[in-house]
Amino acid sequence: MTPTPGIPRRPSPMGGRRPRRDELARFATDDPAAIDDILPAYPEAPGMPARGVMRLLIVGINPGLWTAAVNAPFARPGNRFWPSLHRAGLTDHLVDAAAGLSEEDEAQLLRRSIGLTNLVGRATARADELTRDELRAAGTRLTARVAHLRPRVVAIAGITAFRAAYARPKAVLGVQDTTGIAGWPAEVALHVVPQPSGLNAHENIDSLAAKWRTVWASAVEE
Repeated sequence: MTPTPGIPRRPSPMGGRRPRRDELARFATDDPAAIDDILPAYPEAPGMPARGVMRLLIVGINPGLWTAAVNAPFARPGNRFWPSLHRAGLTDHLVDAAAGLSEEDEAQLLRRSIGLTNLVGRATARADELTRDELRAAGTRLTARVAHLRPRVVAIAGITAFRAAYARPKAVLGVQDTTGIAGWPAEVALHVVPQPSGLNAHENIDSLAAKWRTVWASAVEE
């Protein structure tokens, strides 16, 4: 099977090992691209498919310090993102991103046309360190990016950040009405799923997996 090419990503700053606690603080910077996205290598690359091929674009809030240290999304041990994705059937194997992503970790996402990015690119110790203005600007940027990439479905992992980014204080989890989001492509469905951090006591791996199954069903339906 020919692997699906992805946009090149930088190696882990930790060189394949887990960061020590005393190493994390140096990743709390203003760098707007603290980690690299995982995206198929289109539409920019010659010969790649046209827009609209990406099935699912998963959007985190922003990188945590551990995530920035290893350049891998949702990398902190205890985060339930990767276990819930695997239980939902979105990955072939359970990803352990604590020391970074392997080539096969990334390849299994690309084969399914799944991309990952963040609302805000800078890394923080906690998501509540982000300002409302920062999240509003992030919502505008994400809308423009979605209009360019045209995935079938976008899933934002975090209802509180979504409410702030799109000025929807009463929004609830699930499928969103995008008609009031200026510039959002009408054919791109938008879901909001729970934040998968272990700090979210309202969810467990099974409940998160159930929500990811719903999102994936929307992404693969013809």
